Amino acid sequence: MSDPKFTAPVVQELLDSELSERSPIPSLQEKILAIRNSLRPGQQQMADWQSGPLAISAVPGAGKSTGMAAAAAIAIARQYERPSSRRQLVVVTFTRSAAANIKAKIRKFLRDDLSLPQTGFFVYTLHGLALNIANRHSDLSGLQLENVILITPTQSHRFIRTAVEQWIVNNPDVYLRLLEGHQFDGEETERLRRQSVLRTEVLPELANTVIHEAKSSGISPELLREWSKQTTDEYAILSVAAGLYEQYQNLMRSRDFIDYDDMILAALRVLENDSARHIEQNQIFAVFEDEAQDSSPLQTQLLEILASNREYQRENSSLPTPNSPLPTQHSALNLVRVGDPNQAINSTFTPADPIYFRQFCEECDRIERLATMDRAGRSTRIIIEAANFALKWINNQWLATTKTNNKQQIPDNRQVPFRLQTIRPVEVGDPQANANPAPVGQGLELYTPRDIHHTVELLSQRVIELFGEDPTKNSAAILVRENRQGRWLAEALTPLCKEHKITLYDVGERDRRSHVPQEILALLQFCDRPHSPDYLKAALEALVQRQLIPTQDLNALASLPEEFLYPGPLAVPQPETVQKAARLCRNLLRARLELPLYQLISFLALTLNYDQAELATADKLAERVNQQIAGNSSMGGMLSALSEIVSSERFEPVETEDSEERYTRRGQLTIITMHKAKGLDWDYVFLPFLHENLIPGRFWVPPQSQFLGDFTLSEVARAQIRATLHEESVIPDVSQAWEVAKNLKTSEEYRLLYVAMTRAKLLLWMSAAQKAPFTWSKPDNLQEQAPCPVFPALKRQFPECVVNLAAMSKQV
Repeated sequence: MSDPKFTAPVVQELLDSELSERSPIPSLQEKILAIRNSLRPGQQQMADWQSGPLAISAVPGAGKSTGMAAAAAIAIARQYERPSSRRQLVVVTFTRSAAANIKAKIRKFLRDDLSLPQTGFFVYTLHGLALNIANRHSDLSGLQLENVILITPTQSHRFIRTAVEQWIVNNPDVYLRLLEGHQFDGEETERLRRQSVLRTEVLPELANTVIHEAKSSGISPELLREWSKQTTDEYAILSVAAGLYEQYQNLMRSRDFIDYDDMILAALRVLENDSARHIEQNQIFAVFEDEAQDSSPLQTQLLEILASNREYQRENSSLPTPNSPLPTQHSALNLVRVGDPNQAINSTFTPADPIYFRQFCEECDRIERLATMDRAGRSTRIIIEAANFALKWINNQWLATTKTNNKQQIPDNRQVPFRLQTIRPVEVGDPQANANPAPVGQGLELYTPRDIHHTVELLSQRVIELFGEDPTKNSAAILVRENRQGRWLAEALTPLCKEHKITLYDVGERDRRSHVPQEILALLQFCDRPHSPDYLKAALEALVQRQLIPTQDLNALASLPEEFLYPGPLAVPQPETVQKAARLCRNLLRARLELPLYQLISFLALTLNYDQAELATADKLAERVNQQIAGNSSMGGMLSALSEIVSSERFEPVETEDSEERYTRRGQLTIITMHKAKGLDWDYVFLPFLHENLIPGRFWVPPQSQFLGDFTLSEVARAQIRATLHEESVIPDVSQAWEVAKNLKTSEEYRLLYVAMTRAKLLLWMSAAQKAPFTWSKPDNLQEQAPCPVFPALKRQFPECVVNLAAMSKQV
């Protein structure tokens, strides 16, 4: 680590001398110094920045947003020493809510601590910044925003599906090779099943993955096709991906649609122009980036161009800066990047890759411009110790396994799950109130229940004890790996919470309401064209998701719609699970014939067994659609209106809450996924169901696509693209790429567990039941499940925190 040798740009003595020598406004300098002295050491290094690059690697709970807001306010204040300077500070973060949060903090520092106007800065999301630049120079960006529609492509998006169909038409030989897979006897039913799998699952997933990966890295279909020439796999996966990508791009251009990556590309087109680039750079004196571990290559490139303001550096050349005997490509940047590579939890389903922030940290370390915010006051000490232990244990296990498999130590430590970074308690006199609070009980409790029902009993008992006489005093959350666990827990805990007057908030319910338009559209498309295999399968998927029919092989049902819906007298008798699905589908078709058009959406909402909020969302949707088709009341008009709503993502679910604070409200037990919990914290955090099949999990090839081999095309393509972007000497073959993809997933799942553990302040409750479902779509199907590997290690390391269930049962 570089902290001991970090040369702060403005040390205490220089600030003191500025008070008497340089500052035209001594009172402002005193206020700046007061803010600086109220910060922790890592935050102070950010506040001391005046020019050049700076990387801040922060641990969970270190107060990086507060530190960045303070540093931003101080940087803006220093501009008042240069009356001729009208440049702005640009602060960039990952989400709109984070942008609003940091903007409010900067304004508070400027108003309350510095008595300055709340101006001199802009806060953007990365895509908002790009869109702003593209809009200012529409002649260079090629984006006429009044004529284009923004979409978020997903595997089920109609543009992706259309691109797949067009690629199949244009590449019949390659498609036939995929259809044959490893072996194929030519049987007609199997051929139809494989066609359904390829057209609705494998190829859309490949297209969606590659489009995100390639566009976010500035890779064109042509370049991807060139890369494919370096591979020799039997399916030519990268070549197929390039073709799908090309078809998608053609469709987007022909319809005047753009996606979020197009925003970044448009902004970069603007900045290729010398005049426009100088205009943009001369408005900015620096760029501060939060959550830098979640940046993609193009986003990083955009920020580095904007931060390359040599004129500003010349103006500030007299300011003390670290000596840099090793100039790098980053040495001319006025760029402060703050992040935690150990909280990178988006890289296996988005183009974000923590390797780029790690590289930036390494380059800044070489020029002594790396600081670590390793003091955290959020959690009690035992929780910090548990998180530190988990990090080191996982890294050691990963390195030992890799060394065994490869017969040698891997030299590139950027590929291990965690950056070796220890969370440290704050020092005495820390400005944070109640920093590193006293634990509740042991602070860490480790349980091994008999099964998931026993888990609920133990969790319920602890919740009742913790909320005690005054349930409004504390906050608590149950963090789950997937929404289906949350739904099951919500049903199990609702009676208990009502009895003890504890508010139960299932965050997944709101997410499910946001899917109302898509589910209604799927059922209506089936009602309109019931003999379409695609529409039938989409309707069945919606019914499975709502747990109205059992999980089963939907491709087999959808490949022969007539035989499934109306089997003849000579047909093989259908199993009960198939009969149930067929009956429900026939009821939908009957409703289409018997009900007036304007009642269909409400009927489908009731059929899907929506709760009160979902029904309200469906009513809102029905009202909106009926208004749009008032002059064209037809099924075609309804489907067109619904398709536009789903694809443009302009429809918001009915939501009575309007603040993210609803997740952490006191007196409330929140059920939330580990992913959504990032950036939040609670007094008490419960982590049930810590099993190996979910964390770290395994790459599971769905049975329906195993005819292609023991891998998935999309993950192989992703690993091959990233290997090329990381400038590896050769593109890995299919087996190597699949291993790389598995390692990436394992690393990210462990980082997700680390994020979950570090959300707790006073108590971290963890459990791994002996029996649990193999899949949470069938929660009653219990079987022996191995715990997450780090859980037994925690029990060995912290034996005093292992709860003796036998003793508990005797007390009861």
